[in-house]
Amino acid sequence: MDEMRTTSTRPYLLRALHEWCSDNGLTPYLVVQADDSVQVPPAFVQDGQIVLNVSYDATSGLQMDNDFIHFKARFGGKPHEIILPVGRVIAIYARETGQGMSFPPEEPLPMEAAFAPAEEPPPAKAPVVQLVSSAKEQPPASSPDDDGDEPPPPPAGKRPALKLVK
Repeated sequence: MDEMRTTSTRPYLLRALHEWCSDNGLTPYLVVQADDSVQVPPAFVQDGQIVLNVSYDATSGLQMDNDFIHFKARFGGKPHEIILPVGRVIAIYARETGQGMSFPPEEPLPMEAAFAPAEEPPPAKAPVVQLVSSAKEQPPASSPDDDGDEPPPPPAGKRPALKLVK
């Protein structure tokens, strides 16, 4: 009997949780495993990971498709184009509540492969999904192979704001 090949559930869950955060007035954050397959400002990578605010207020031209997440954002006041393979996203959570979902890292997809036609897609692996109910119970950026060095939680209190520069 032939094995049925399906697409990964990860991009669908990311879009759904992003929409849920946006609909509830929460700020969606992504935790991304930063390597050569991601295009992010390297100065903001800590311990091989970067945490990104992907709210509509903090991004421009946000596109979340099945293979890549693409948007423009400002880091330290400078604009950057961000390109993330969906498989490198290891968590999405609401900054205010810590509610979200974490995923195991997948093998990186080279940037060139995204724009070349695929001959035959590899069989999709079912992601192991871990629900996170709050940041106090379990930080959203954790994964089973973490050694305890996690990025600090976002600062509480005043919400970040964008400054429009004309």
